[in-house]
Amino acid sequence: MKERQKHKLADTAQQIVGGFLLSGPFVVTQEVWALALNMTVFHNVFIICIVVAIGYGGLYGADNDRDPGREAAVAGIPVRFISVLIVAFGSVGTLAFAVTAPSQFLGGLALTDRLIVTFRAISVGAVFSVVGAVTTDSLF
Repeated sequence: MKERQKHKLADTAQQIVGGFLLSGPFVVTQEVWALALNMTVFHNVFIICIVVAIGYGGLYGADNDRDPGREAAVAGIPVRFISVLIVAFGSVGTLAFAVTAPSQFLGGLALTDRLIVTFRAISVGAVFSVVGAVTTDSLF
């Protein structure tokens, strides 16, 4: 039986680079915020499922050398996969905060509504960010 592969800080650093590179343009695009404003809970859950599917498929479906059963895991979920999801949502959220996008695009909304729509916009951006995170993780 092979030893479990550890997830290294360098792996997460590579994911972060890719996540930030692809999420940037979507954080500052008014169309993303307009889409998020019109999304329902169903749409948001569907988008999150897409992010999860892309992340898992990109890590384990597209790379025949990587086996989720041989990687370090928390509660049976590979740490590398958890890291990709945190990077996907975290990079978009960090950029949205850094450039004050919620205030810029949602300034007229009440705080609670602004937070909800911001999470939806982050989910939309995460679709692209997860591609960057998975791609850079697989390159090195």
